[in-house]
Amino acid sequence: MSRSGRDDPGPEKLRERAAENEAIADALEELVIELRDEPVRESRLEGLFDEATTSDPGIWNTVTAFIDVEDGEAVVTDESKLAAGKWAPEIVEGCDTMVTIDIQRGLMPDDFKYLVGSELQDRITEFREEAAKKRQEADEIEGDWE
Repeated sequence: MSRSGRDDPGPEKLRERAAENEAIADALEELVIELRDEPVRESRLEGLFDEATTSDPGIWNTVTAFIDVEDGEAVVTDESKLAAGKWAPEIVEGCDTMVTIDIQRGLMPDDFKYLVGSELQDRITEFREEAAKKRQEADEIEGDWE
């Protein structure tokens, strides 16, 4: 228990979580750079592109790439289509983040890069903001103890 009497994590744990969020954001930035600079067919998001552009939009409405950061690298662990509803928790639990786009037959590679790059940028911003929040919480806790 912390000095405040709550079961809040200590400053070290908060800084550790902030570092994890920063590492995920850094790995996602590398993925955005790859997506921008490489042909889609040579990128880690090739499977997402294939699913988004070839699936029957009469059956499926979205496709998601599940991304896990391992040793500082964003790894696309799976791509999955969804007709309606939400992902089961056990599917989402094993990944650090997801990128979801609508099924669009004939979507051009540049349009795919824009859509996925924009979504990845949103995830990067979220992870960086969360990291900053955790660092601020850690600073506040340390300030309370002084």
